[in-house]
Amino acid sequence: MFLGKNRKLGRNLEEISVGEKLVLTEKMEDKDLLLYLGLTNDANPLFIQHDYASQTEFKKPIVPTIMLTGMITSAISKYLPGPGAHILSQNLEFLKPVYHYETIEFLFEIVDVDKDRHMLTVQVKVMNEEEQVVLEGTLHVQPPNVLQSEQ
Repeated sequence: MFLGKNRKLGRNLEEISVGEKLVLTEKMEDKDLLLYLGLTNDANPLFIQHDYASQTEFKKPIVPTIMLTGMITSAISKYLPGPGAHILSQNLEFLKPVYHYETIEFLFEIVDVDKDRHMLTVQVKVMNEEEQVVLEGTLHVQPPNVLQSEQ
């Protein structure tokens, strides 16, 4: 916990411009998948059982889409715009499965800065090792905004 510690906030709306990009790479490791599945108590055999998954169209276990969503929200909270940001809405499309042990690349881009609504529009695209788009979408994000006290 960060009790008693002030964390540095991410960038505010005025510090962000259209066209800014962020690229992150993640490897889908068993330890991360098992930790996530344990925390959520999700025992879907499609995520963990090779014998079951081999009988499906996927042929092997896949990464839960909500885990990928968590990686996206984490990137917004950590980097673009950073601590203090709040996701207002997200529209994500999962185009292809992501498999265990794959390395995927996340590309985030600021496509709109709406000063009137104090909101950023962030596009996200995720590619697998074969450079296929596995996920794409749009998020509306409120950057950190500390209200000034009235004097």
